[in-house]
Amino acid sequence: HVQLVESGGGSVQAGGSLRLSCAISDRLGITNCMAWYRQAPGKEREAVADIYTRDPRTTYADSVKGRFTISRDDAQNTVFLQMNSLKPEDTAIYYCAAGVEGGDICGPLYWGQGTQVTVS
Repeated sequence: HVQLVESGGGSVQAGGSLRLSCAISDRLGITNCMAWYRQAPGKEREAVADIYTRDPRTTYADSVKGRFTISRDDAQNTVFLQMNSLKPEDTAIYYCAAGVEGGDICGPLYWGQGTQVTVS
């Protein structure tokens, strides 16, 4: 069983920064990658960034490249999403996901509860 607990959302003005955290409990080692997704009102959930356990590779959606950074602290079993230069269009509920690598993507299997990010 895999559990994900997110924290760090909030409200910020355009141009500001936020850092999201996602603590994972995966004692059986079911998953080998983690990702951040987001869902804005009236829109489909979209992938924002992936990070992989077996190598240092990370991937980003074009809309966040150069502004967002995904990283992990293996000692804390935590993945972070540092979000800089935030824009109003980044407003969404952000979800942490853990899954299994398939091709060039992290296929999500487990989801966090979501955390609201609002940029005004």
